Amino acid sequence: MSRLRIAIAQINYRVGDFDGNIERILDAACRARAQGADLLLTAELALCGHPAEDLLLRPDFLRMAAAQLQTLAHRAAALAPGLALLVGHPHTSDGLCYNAASLLQDGRICATYCKQRLLDRQALDERRYFAAGTRPCVVTIGGIRCGIAICADVWQAGPAEASQAAGAELLLVLNASAFHSDKMALRKAVLRARIAATGLPMIYANLVGGQDEQVFDGASLALDATGQLTHQLPSCEEALAIVEYCRDLPGRLQPGTQAALPTDEAAIYAALKLGLRDYIEKNGFPGVIIGFSGGADSALVLALAVDALGAERVRAVMLPSPYTAQMSLDDARTMAANLAVRYDEIPITAAMQTLTDLLAPQFAGLPTDATEENLQARIRGMLLMALSNKTGAIVLTTSNKSETAVGYSTLYGDMAGGFAVLKDVYKTLVYRLCHYRNSLRGDGPHIPQNILTRPPSAELRPGQTDQDSLPDYATLDAIVAAYMEQALSPQQIIAQGHALADVQRVVGLLKRNEYKRRQAPPGIRITRRSFGRDWRQPVTAHYPDEW
Repeated sequence: MSRLRIAIAQINYRVGDFDGNIERILDAACRARAQGADLLLTAELALCGHPAEDLLLRPDFLRMAAAQLQTLAHRAAALAPGLALLVGHPHTSDGLCYNAASLLQDGRICATYCKQRLLDRQALDERRYFAAGTRPCVVTIGGIRCGIAICADVWQAGPAEASQAAGAELLLVLNASAFHSDKMALRKAVLRARIAATGLPMIYANLVGGQDEQVFDGASLALDATGQLTHQLPSCEEALAIVEYCRDLPGRLQPGTQAALPTDEAAIYAALKLGLRDYIEKNGFPGVIIGFSGGADSALVLALAVDALGAERVRAVMLPSPYTAQMSLDDARTMAANLAVRYDEIPITAAMQTLTDLLAPQFAGLPTDATEENLQARIRGMLLMALSNKTGAIVLTTSNKSETAVGYSTLYGDMAGGFAVLKDVYKTLVYRLCHYRNSLRGDGPHIPQNILTRPPSAELRPGQTDQDSLPDYATLDAIVAAYMEQALSPQQIIAQGHALADVQRVVGLLKRNEYKRRQAPPGIRITRRSFGRDWRQPVTAHYPDEW
């Protein structure tokens, strides 16, 4: 036989849900077999979900994984006879745990491959959990010799070349490759480099779905032996596609369907929506509550929440103070009506006065400062959390990456909540995403134009704007990205053309506010480096930097 039909299963798994994940794999297996597939290819660690983190340090978890793999093999043989499955799972041997993939066929585990290249960078900590494999694994399916690789095995030279040397005609790659804004182009470049080195066509199955701070965008694909794209699965949704390998074809893969992938703002918006939806759904929250200020950040979070969950599960709460502009109230009411969400107004003036009176003896003789401003934010945070406690809905915080970087937010105030949707979204990108969201509607913009054109303000004192305390956001975002994402020194950032005073201000604020970031809720990662698992700076440090 010179042909092999491989089904790419792009599935949204749940960490630790062995029974549910088996059902998802079996459903895909039945559909694949009905379409004439010979093999079903799953994502990395599909059986247990990814990343399972310290669950992988539990012996009972690993024992359950081994038992459930046997169960899957037996059930697949009964439900989809004649179909082989290549399934990602944790595997233990000689007291060590491996990130593995096993070939299941006729009710048996026929071969197991252990991932050779383990990563300890960005959001990954693989050496904490896994030992590295040392050998290639080439299996014969329907007369075709298939090499197996797992994610980083094709991002670095060595494992793919070893499979080719061991006789592989085709490389099957199981992946859990997380999204960031230019990841798709990077994946294709990496795969084409391995193809150029090996001459092997590659079929790449990627995980899809949100898991805590990470989003896996799917976008699985197949590239023939020349590096030509033959199949492209959609981004940020589940899918199943059949790829046909033919030994007699010049590139050895029969051309197939190619889904159009979103770019730029559309891709980021889709990733944020998926990450938000899965965080709420997989954790069983009935809905979300958003402190809606009438500003761009809360407007974007509100739109994302409605798109991810439906208007009936979203509640917007406006908490006006004496400093809240009428325009903010008008815009908030208009947008809530546009999106058909429940909208409540709870004025906080009386609470402000009560707290001011309570603290007056303690503050006697001291000047008014940011303390009084922060009281407003903390009143709002307390009220939102009370609504959350009473209803079970989770509060979505609305701070963006720019504010998170420099501490332009209040602990136990606007930082109060359970999930930070915009944690990795710069303020300049917030506006671009708002304009993108407005462009989707044929019935007029849902985000009022005033929100996008007026100067941003926390509205904690008369006439306040963000730029009273910060450089303009274009400058701020560029400096934060250079220092935090690219690890450039202040000296190098100044050499890019930024003013010394701006760099001193931003870098100083960034360093001083690490203690705040440690107390922030988790949020969705969309860049190469986010404030979260990627950023592990000490709170207590005295490194002077290079000026």
